[in-house]
Amino acid sequence: MTTKAISAASLLSGVGLMADGPVRWDRPAPASGPGLYIVEMATPLADAPIDLSKVGKWLERVETLRLDGARPTSKALAARLASLWLPNATVLYIGSTTVSIGGRVRGLPIHVLGDRRPHADGHWLQALKGLEDLRVWWARTAAPEEALDAVLDAFAASEPGAQPNRPAGALMLPWANMRRPTGERQQHGITGSMIADAVVAPAPPTYVTNVAPGVADGASLEAKGTGTVRRTQKPKATPVRRTASPAAPRAPRPSTSRREREVVALSAEAIDRMKMELEQLTRVRRPEVVARIKAARELGDLKENSDYHAAREEQSFLEGRVRLLEDRIRFSVVIDDTPDESMIGKVKLGSVVVVELNGEPTTFTLVGTSDAKPASGRISTASPVGAALLGAAAGDEVEVRTPRGAVRYRVRSVS
Repeated sequence: MTTKAISAASLLSGVGLMADGPVRWDRPAPASGPGLYIVEMATPLADAPIDLSKVGKWLERVETLRLDGARPTSKALAARLASLWLPNATVLYIGSTTVSIGGRVRGLPIHVLGDRRPHADGHWLQALKGLEDLRVWWARTAAPEEALDAVLDAFAASEPGAQPNRPAGALMLPWANMRRPTGERQQHGITGSMIADAVVAPAPPTYVTNVAPGVADGASLEAKGTGTVRRTQKPKATPVRRTASPAAPRAPRPSTSRREREVVALSAEAIDRMKMELEQLTRVRRPEVVARIKAARELGDLKENSDYHAAREEQSFLEGRVRLLEDRIRFSVVIDDTPDESMIGKVKLGSVVVVELNGEPTTFTLVGTSDAKPASGRISTASPVGAALLGAAAGDEVEVRTPRGAVRYRVRSVS
């Protein structure tokens, strides 16, 4: 005996929201403000209508895509997508927004598999056939994340027991939902499914030389002054009236779909330390916070539930830290330990330097900006002291200009 599929409108009304719509998913949704939106089929389908050609193009575009850690074939990837299909469900995706329902819905049909924008969450929808038959419902609410959590609970409760061939540990979520707002992620085994942000090499270091007043480039060596350069506004040019001419074709603007990022040089120790912290946050802290949120939700009214709000706030900080660590690890490179004859005995990134200031020794370790902890003696090569020490050798003196005046360090040893 099969259970009747729960509709999008019933899911919304079941948590006290006023359902609006539907519209075809390729049409604008006349809705503004925060709330939920649901992508739904007219009737349930026994098998996932995966478009194998779309999956193939997805694999061609994204070289980093992996299935259980290995590069898959189109058929293997399509089979994994199909294994999460719920034959009794019509709801394929439930999303939330704190800004504009209409804006988020507008990004759904124009998203391309593998891109990070405009609607990467739920991008599996683009792997299906018959997208023109999908429709979107929505509901306004001032608490979209809380409402999404409740609607996902209602969806899971409406589905029958475990489906055959589903991946181990798979959550009972609409097919295109990748995670719950409480942080639990769908167990699908697909990683690297979006085009990575472009990585650019760091710019070469720049050096600032302090010169005496009046000795700037182009000035007389005998000139005297305060060292202050005064700039005056250039007189406005007289406007020239030109006759109209056919407009030249504009050159296409460079694509901004990939955000350029600068690589960060870190020690192997720093990267290992970040990986250990990330493991602790995702394997231990995240499940603990999710359990606290669930326990607090069972107490009732969320508006006056201080335990719930405290747990959600902690979750927000935790997820922010997880994203930061993932970002740093992804765009980091290990410091090259290959000996450089020109830098033997000189300060470079990763060096441990003992300096002397007013007869007192101090030890610094030069690290990347992401790994700096001045209180522990780990200073960034971009800091005034770190930049001044770069290239120095034992016995050298370096001068660092600070707001309080010049400070001179004598380098005792470099290791």
